Amino acid sequence: MCAEGDDHVGRGSGEAGKMLAALGRSTWRWRWPVVAGWLGLLIAGSLLSGQVFDRLVSTENLRPDAESRRAERRVDQLLPEGPTVIAVVRDRDPYDPTLVDSVGRVRAELLAVPGVVEVEDLYHAAGGRIGADNRSTLVRVELANGLPDAERERVEDRVTALLRDIDAPEVLVGGEKLAERAFAEQAIEDAALGESIAFGVLLVVLVVLLGNPLAGAIPLLAALAAVAATLLGLYGLTTVTEVGEFTVNVVTLLGVGLTVDYALLVVARFREERAAVTDPATALARTTATAGRAVLVSGLAVAAAMTGLYVFAEPLLAAMALGGALAVVLATAAGLTLVPALLALLHRHVPTSTSVTWVGRLRSLAAGPVRRVVPARHRSRSGPAPGLLGRLARYAQRRPAPVAWTVSAGLLLLACPFLVGANLGNSDARALPVSMEARRVHDVLLRDFEAGLAAPVVVVVEADPASTEVRDLMNQLNSLPQVIRMQPRPDVPGDASVIDLTPRGVTGGPESRELVRAVRALDQPLPLLVGGPAAELVDYQESVASRLPFAVLVLLVVTGVLLFVLTGSLVVPVKALVMATLTLLATLGVVVVVFQWGVGAGLLGVEPWGAVDVTTPVLLFVFVFGLSMDYEVFLLARISQEWRRRSGPPGRAGRSRASARAVLVGIIRTGPVVTAAAVCITIVFLGFLLGELTPVKEIGFGMAVAVLLDVTVVRGLLLPAVMSLLGEWNWWAPGPLRRWHERWTGPAEPAEVVPTPVPAGR
Repeated sequence: MCAEGDDHVGRGSGEAGKMLAALGRSTWRWRWPVVAGWLGLLIAGSLLSGQVFDRLVSTENLRPDAESRRAERRVDQLLPEGPTVIAVVRDRDPYDPTLVDSVGRVRAELLAVPGVVEVEDLYHAAGGRIGADNRSTLVRVELANGLPDAERERVEDRVTALLRDIDAPEVLVGGEKLAERAFAEQAIEDAALGESIAFGVLLVVLVVLLGNPLAGAIPLLAALAAVAATLLGLYGLTTVTEVGEFTVNVVTLLGVGLTVDYALLVVARFREERAAVTDPATALARTTATAGRAVLVSGLAVAAAMTGLYVFAEPLLAAMALGGALAVVLATAAGLTLVPALLALLHRHVPTSTSVTWVGRLRSLAAGPVRRVVPARHRSRSGPAPGLLGRLARYAQRRPAPVAWTVSAGLLLLACPFLVGANLGNSDARALPVSMEARRVHDVLLRDFEAGLAAPVVVVVEADPASTEVRDLMNQLNSLPQVIRMQPRPDVPGDASVIDLTPRGVTGGPESRELVRAVRALDQPLPLLVGGPAAELVDYQESVASRLPFAVLVLLVVTGVLLFVLTGSLVVPVKALVMATLTLLATLGVVVVVFQWGVGAGLLGVEPWGAVDVTTPVLLFVFVFGLSMDYEVFLLARISQEWRRRSGPPGRAGRSRASARAVLVGIIRTGPVVTAAAVCITIVFLGFLLGELTPVKEIGFGMAVAVLLDVTVVRGLLLPAVMSLLGEWNWWAPGPLRRWHERWTGPAEPAEVVPTPVPAGR
């Protein structure tokens, strides 16, 4: 390694840069062991991934202490009932003798199956039901309560096979547990489908972007290793805690997207440094000292977002937070170790200048407008880059106030459907494809046997049903305007009552939720609990709302500190958080328009059900915030570097102009990386639209919209406009903090003269 290169790495880098540069030199020296270690994780994760899927469980949305959960447990104590399997026997006269004999024969066989407690049908139980079409009937099979999951599934499979032997043109078999199993299996299939297609398209795109098959393989190899290592970590988590099926989708989404983002940043910076120095080891050290810091800060910011998700404390979200945090940590580790090690091995195959390739010549045509954006004296330092972000930034800097107000107003307008008209509901069988049997059973039951009525709100009263207080309470309940029907359950043991209230509207709709709140607000002396699907939704919303300030506080504090360490400013973190919030709200508004209102839903293969899954806003809050910080860090790392190079001593004239120039040059230099990363991660997200589960599609679509908004109107227009308006105030910080930051990151760097690029093979 040349002495000059080492000196340059250390100068102006501060303690953080020196440590990361040392990491780069160590990675160069130990590149084979580093790659071998990650290869071992890749192999182990691939071998154990099947066992990970076998250990996944259905995770509850709510904590056990939620009122609706306590009501559910109390009902189970009073009226114990095991899981049920339901068969809808269709397209035959219910009293056809052949059908009656067939149902009787199957009923006898079902009762002989170990684990089956009771079989109810039209002919052998009181209250048998005939569908509204007069050509369908139900067979209900109750299983023993408390069966282990594996045994219960075996019994369900045996029961399903027997029910299909009923002599009828069509027999649909479903039930709550069967729907949960179908959801879990579909989630795994969707993850595999999205992964495989996304990886195939990504490989082509990365080869085009990086100009060489081996160079294009580096981000993809890193992503594969990071995801495999994360699956290995999930295997370890399943031995100590429950991990939900949906966690795999989160891990895939974050692991692939972040690792590709980080790899692109590191590869792009290495190519730039490789063009400036002849020694590849020095170029790698300089890369980890600069791009490595952006990767580290970005990874910590996204990890903070995962911590914010964990603050919500609901079992489903907590499981996703653990898996997501694991994915972020390993993606960051891959970006700081595996990608540099692969560059050390393959640096001769990584072009130092894309202008010597046909891809580079095509991109240089797109970059032509940059010559009009960047003055000639800066052009050699900025290098060729796509002109989109440069043109947008230049336009925004010429008209900062109108651009800032117009973009902000536009994002708020997009957010209006979510802010004023969002209907959040719990996904049930409606989240499954309409062609899936469990979904068809749900739809037929609701239409032909439940008359389209909402699921009841369940009230559990700890008092003698014959008492005056209970009668007065039932009179109050029956008089509530949201109630269509009140029906006390018979044969409740002890001094307790269970009352079903059928609300207006649909299950979990506004009327159902209003009824839950109205019952809980009644002025009466009896102890009662309110449960049912609508109550679960109310409890979830109230739990999230009560914990949201803590989650936001975690994100604000951690992200503020990280962005201050990166930029030395207290103003920049506030600006970044505000812009991330605008991106999130606009994204949620678009999701409501498509998935709740149904505008364009047919193009995505989605059948709207009048609501958005209640977990979607929370997950998008975390993911959008994390990835918004990802791109913010990419840009700010370069902008702050340019500012430190140009600003000079305090009080120097023209510091506002220097700030504007730093913003423009930083965006132009980092624009190709941000654009490439956005393209790649959007491919990953769009891969999840190819699946069948509506909640997965909501997340994939929402993230694709968020990335599109973030890297165009927010990073291309709003960021340069706001930073132009703030001028020198962008970089304000109290004196003691500023001096600490300079000690940590080093003093301002002198201007560099970038040498002529060396040939790609050196």
